[in-house]
Amino acid sequence: MYYIKKTFEISASHHLKLSYESKCEQLHGHNWLITIHCKAKELNAEGMVVDFTHIKKLIADRLDHANLNEILPCNPTAENIARWICEQIPQAYRVDVVESQNNEASYEVDD
Repeated sequence: MYYIKKTFEISASHHLKLSYESKCEQLHGHNWLITIHCKAKELNAEGMVVDFTHIKKLIADRLDHANLNEILPCNPTAENIARWICEQIPQAYRVDVVESQNNEASYEVDD
């Protein structure tokens, strides 16, 4: 099995839709640190699991300096963001999303 991971930082805003009162219901932003873990039993024709540039185009280029509420089809919690990112890349099996130094969420595909 081959494994790669791509890490990048994006700046993006969001607001949460919650059933309780919270300051997170107001539009605010984070400098998100995102790590995407990918794997493949065999390499593609170019000798890669997936091109790092393709991951950047699919995720960072779409989310950086964006309002995540306008892009994601779900409430943009860190957990939902991690799942959505994982679903965009067929080779991805885990995504870690760090919203702030003390707040991190992960999503992992259950094989």
